[in-house]
Amino acid sequence: MSFRSLTWVFLALLLLSATARAGEKVTKESLESRGGKRTYYLFVPASAKASAPLVVLLHGSGHNGLSLMGEWKDLAAREGFLLAGPDSSDPKGWRIPEDGPEFVRDLVEALKQKHPFDPRRVYLFGHSAGAVFALNLSLMESEYFAAAAVHAGAWRRQSDSGVIRYATRKTPLAIFVGDGDEFFPLDAVRATESALKGGGFEVEVKILNDRTHSYAEVAPDVNRAAWRFLRRHELTGEPKYRAYNIGG
Repeated sequence: MSFRSLTWVFLALLLLSATARAGEKVTKESLESRGGKRTYYLFVPASAKASAPLVVLLHGSGHNGLSLMGEWKDLAAREGFLLAGPDSSDPKGWRIPEDGPEFVRDLVEALKQKHPFDPRRVYLFGHSAGAVFALNLSLMESEYFAAAAVHAGAWRRQSDSGVIRYATRKTPLAIFVGDGDEFFPLDAVRATESALKGGGFEVEVKILNDRTHSYAEVAPDVNRAAWRFLRRHELTGEPKYRAYNIGG
């Protein structure tokens, strides 16, 4: 092949690569849930196959579903999994029943109709208020979500751990928290760990030295470690959603 031919091949490959990357963008989507319109953000990398996992990202207080996407997008593209970042009904935090379990279930089921993924490998990741919500949701729907990983979150009161009684499966959980977290002190994290282990759950706790509540400064390392944990787990059967008779 001549040098000129090789040059054209190289330019064609660059064009194909650029086109693929251009298609890999976060999109703003909506769905109907609980009688209202809800917003979420979606990332489907070109590397995702029909058997790809889905990670649902639950944002912290004062943010929206887009806020965690930037920190996860490159990892999802490399590893070939989908991302969905729903908005909470109130930016201040996540609430039951307004935000789940029903809304998150509706989101996952709506995505199944658009983008094939492995329903046995749907995971939760949350930061701060989203971390607490991810813990609760993963136990309330233990046979629907395969595993959960959270950053900067734990149960603050002993009574909060009462959600454990709703779990019909021992959901695998991972907790990452800075040793200087000003909102979730280590005592609360250790109490959460103790309650979960006392209930027979697999829980991994990673204390991040010399770190605070901030996610941005640790996101690359936390996300990689969270993904390594999440990808080890999948449901042994078809997902089962548990309906709750919750007012609101």
